[in-house]
Amino acid sequence: QVQLVESGGGLVQAGGSLRLSCAASGRISSRSLGWFRQVPGKEREFVAAISWGGGRSVYSESVKGRFTISRDNAKNTVYLQMNSLKPEDTAVYYCARGTSASGSSRSGEYDYWGQGTQVTVSS
Repeated sequence: QVQLVESGGGLVQAGGSLRLSCAASGRISSRSLGWFRQVPGKEREFVAAISWGGGRSVYSESVKGRFTISRDNAKNTVYLQMNSLKPEDTAVYYCARGTSASGSSRSGEYDYWGQGTQVTVSS
């Protein structure tokens, strides 16, 4: 069994920064990790993913250049550094374990999900 627990969400003004963390218990070796977000009434949206070794990362176009995903396998933790935040970044952010080592933007290629952490960006 794998558990993922997100933290670091909160309220921030536009232009500010937040760093999300996701601590994993259980097997995440040889697996990618990803971040998604969801606004009520909308589908879950891909944000970023990182490969098992950390050498490959992918981002959605909406966050590229502003967000950075990283992982510390010794701590079983994945991070999402979010800079230059915009009101449209407001959402519940979820981390997830990938079914492969390389990372994907497709939610169907993730098998375990955290409970989410709320990020609210005020204008």
